[in-house]
Amino acid sequence: MFDWVLVADLGTAVGTTVLAVATFVSTRSANRSARVAERALLEGIRPILLPSNWSDAPQKVRFTDGRWMTALGGRAALEITDEAVYLVMSVRNAGAGVAILHGWRLSTDPRAPLPRPEEFHRLTRDVYVPTSDPGFCQVAIRDPQSADYQAAREGSLGDGFSVDVLCGDAEGSQRVISRFYVSHGPPGQGDHEQDWVLLVSRHWNLDLPAPRQ
Repeated sequence: MFDWVLVADLGTAVGTTVLAVATFVSTRSANRSARVAERALLEGIRPILLPSNWSDAPQKVRFTDGRWMTALGGRAALEITDEAVYLVMSVRNAGAGVAILHGWRLSTDPRAPLPRPEEFHRLTRDVYVPTSDPGFCQVAIRDPQSADYQAAREGSLGDGFSVDVLCGDAEGSQRVISRFYVSHGPPGQGDHEQDWVLLVSRHWNLDLPAPRQ
């Protein structure tokens, strides 16, 4: 004789187990889909800064003291006086989202270790670089006794100097430090003579896994 109560209990247990497994699989699938969607969203707003193309239009930039400087495509404009350093770099955003520049840091060592975000000088205004378009990064150093002033002057008299630029996406996340190098280059011709070229050597992700080990 069958124990129908036992059979019913077993059936209920099996059904509960099947339901639990199905729920677990569905939850894992939903989590995986959510992660894929999140990565796709982040990829869609991720910026990356590079030197602009030499064929890009010049970037004419005004400083807070009224001084104007023009940087040609793929190059930098640098002026060093006894009181200040003025630098404008022509950059391009090769990423999928708008880049918001947060700060800068100078060094004469192109192989210097990754700087900490708190070591950067914050920009006095918001600078946005649109997707697939040229833009600029400007640096003003008005303390002749500062290490940044000395690094710029020493580098301008030697092989050049590096400028680390901290930027992020429109949401304030996905921060990246891009290391640019400003060095002497071949002079141009006529009205386009300018002997500071711009290179990029490294990118560090601060909020995402590193692109390399």
